[in-house]
Amino acid sequence: MSRVYNFSAGPAVLPEEVLKEAQEEMLDYRGCGMSVMEMSHRSKMFESIIEKTEADFRELAGIPSEYKVLFLQGGASLQFAMIPMNLMKNRVADYIVTGQWAKKAWQEAQKYGTANKIASSEDKTFTYIPDCSDLPISPDADYVYICENNTIYGTKYKKLPNTKGKLLVSDVSSCFLSEPFDITRYGILYGGVQKNIGPAGMVIAVVREDLITDDVLPFTPTMMKYKTHADAGSMYNTPNCYCIYMCGKVFEWIKRQGGLAGMKEKNEKKAAVLYDFLDQSRMFKGTVVKEDRSLMNVPFVTGSKELDAKFVQAAAEEGLVNLKGHRTVGGMRASIYNAMPMEGVKTLVEFMKKFEEENL
Repeated sequence: MSRVYNFSAGPAVLPEEVLKEAQEEMLDYRGCGMSVMEMSHRSKMFESIIEKTEADFRELAGIPSEYKVLFLQGGASLQFAMIPMNLMKNRVADYIVTGQWAKKAWQEAQKYGTANKIASSEDKTFTYIPDCSDLPISPDADYVYICENNTIYGTKYKKLPNTKGKLLVSDVSSCFLSEPFDITRYGILYGGVQKNIGPAGMVIAVVREDLITDDVLPFTPTMMKYKTHADAGSMYNTPNCYCIYMCGKVFEWIKRQGGLAGMKEKNEKKAAVLYDFLDQSRMFKGTVVKEDRSLMNVPFVTGSKELDAKFVQAAAEEGLVNLKGHRTVGGMRASIYNAMPMEGVKTLVEFMKKFEEENL
């Protein structure tokens, strides 16, 4: 069977040339006689892999030396606890709830102190980003937390919130490296890599150095302290070696695409093809207000559950897979991450046109 166009929200599509490179090195990585999967994380060979991966990431994203780059396990969900454990000195934090993952992070933080929900878009099923220009920031808040791109609901902050001088912490899992960003605006920025960067099983956290201390909540486990991982160069315990290697390959690929500026241009063009069709379609409708639309995740509906199900099945038969929407939204969702080629988006739109003509 030939490769499909995979619109999954994560684990998601990877660049084909990266997969081919990994395939060529699967049994013998650069003459060492073994796969990276079999390699000791303490070996010189793996040390060179993780060092280059971090260096390429820093170069791509413009990460200065006063920020640590950490390759961590446990997914974004572990960060929901790790962040308050490491940052909640006053036992107060402010959360902006714009989707399911921000809501889960807010709920988790309540175990460690007062987690204030200072803004939310839940009133309209998270179809928009609330106005964050003048928020009721708590005077003693240790940080303000956001999820920058909402995978399930297809919204994206186009402007970061005014935190009134408080530390900004952001989950960027589903928009990570899709466009340039200014790391100096964040205290911590982190994302699961399984959407835009690599295989599932790892988070990259970028943490400002002054936030990495032993002054954490007293019950914080050793493995949940940023200092543990920062001091050990992400190798306090065995890291996700193969995932680090694959992320490194993707970083090289992004550099070949023109870096993050090149990625943004490609992503804007791809998203425009799909949104332009949705805006004039007689059958399909986008679910997000225009000004807050994500370039990465595009939910849409027909208005009929039966027609939605028929579309998802018919699309899959055409090699357009994983288009079923999240149960809280229904309908469909096309995740068009960095590695989704323009051809995939155009093929989807052509199929949607055909489906519309045949089913109206």
